[in-house]
Amino acid sequence: MSVEVITFGCRLNSAESEVIRREAERAGFSDTVVVNTCAVTTEAVRQARQTIRALRRARPQAKIVVTGCAAQTEPETFAAMAETDRVLGNAEKLNAAAWQQAHAAFGVADAPKTIVNDIMAVKETAAHLIEGFSGRTRAFVQVQNGCDHRCTFCIIPYGRGNSRSVPMGAVVADVQRLVANGYCEVVLTGVDITSYGADLPGAPKLGALVKQVLKHVPGLRRLRLSSIDSVEADRDLIDAFAENERLMPHLHLSLQAGDDLILKRMKRRHLRKDAIAFCETLRRLRPDIAFGADIIAGFPTETEPMFKNSLDLVDACGLTHLHVFPYSARPGTPAARMPQLPRDVVRDRARRLRARGTLALQRHLDSEVGATRRVLVETREQGRTEQFTQVALATPAEPGTIVEVKIAGHDGKRLSAA
Repeated sequence: MSVEVITFGCRLNSAESEVIRREAERAGFSDTVVVNTCAVTTEAVRQARQTIRALRRARPQAKIVVTGCAAQTEPETFAAMAETDRVLGNAEKLNAAAWQQAHAAFGVADAPKTIVNDIMAVKETAAHLIEGFSGRTRAFVQVQNGCDHRCTFCIIPYGRGNSRSVPMGAVVADVQRLVANGYCEVVLTGVDITSYGADLPGAPKLGALVKQVLKHVPGLRRLRLSSIDSVEADRDLIDAFAENERLMPHLHLSLQAGDDLILKRMKRRHLRKDAIAFCETLRRLRPDIAFGADIIAGFPTETEPMFKNSLDLVDACGLTHLHVFPYSARPGTPAARMPQLPRDVVRDRARRLRARGTLALQRHLDSEVGATRRVLVETREQGRTEQFTQVALATPAEPGTIVEVKIAGHDGKRLSAA
């Protein structure tokens, strides 16, 4: 490709990378690498900078453009790198005019290296009309962007702006287009998708959107959701899981902690009991559902008993797929000004959480042996079940298709088909 996009971070970034590639190519870029960054942790920013340096060594003649959340929150960091040719903000990376401006500036003396505007001034999010996803067997549809919440540890609202939603009709049309192009599975994605619709006429909620997609795109075989805030899940969404098998039985929850005082200091909107009750309700309505979750280890002021509450939440909620984040202070956030824990304590707690997650995954893998599952094939040798569990296929299959297999065993990380 004349434009290569390297993507860090969330599924929303993955969806947006397709728009980035399209707009950069249309603007005339060639021999170009775009680094679509993530700002969720200091480690994510460090990895992006390391990648940029490696790219310059490997491709000294290529143009390197940096964009994404880290480029939005700290543009000066990337503009100061000699390896970087241009820095585009999070709104600009999806804007055809911004890409044209960036391309026209090459070779112009004193042209600005950085095109990053106030993300808080962005009030709308439009559908991106993506036809397909290079190298991917599932499609992503952005339904929402930004976040109105201000969790004390999180820098993302300053990289994404306030919450704004894509109109329901545009989302349905996007899904229809992707299904017509051969996709069996679509993922609805955003920064805070359970806040969907608050800015739209009539304030429709995520559950209504899900039901409309399932109703108006009967050819869609599998609909999946990206990470949700369980406390904001509406009744229609819960009903959709109970009533429609095309909505995949897998949810990734933004839990972050299992101790009520830490949740309060994080400025989260739920208590420990709310998370447990939500998982119990969904599991009762949809017994085959699997839960993943984000949990932060070593949040400022976290004592050992507080951490143990987070550790025990894995079993209390019956979590399967765990994303563990060692707490990372983001400059400008309230949590960065709280009393910090020693880094060795943070690392040790993250290790213990991951170990508990490994045990939880083992239990899930054990329970799947003997089951029959429909697997979306990602490569000829591997796919994922309805619960998003990896499966090694015994018989190679065509990527993008759905095959029914019987689970014969597992290797501790993924299932194996008979």
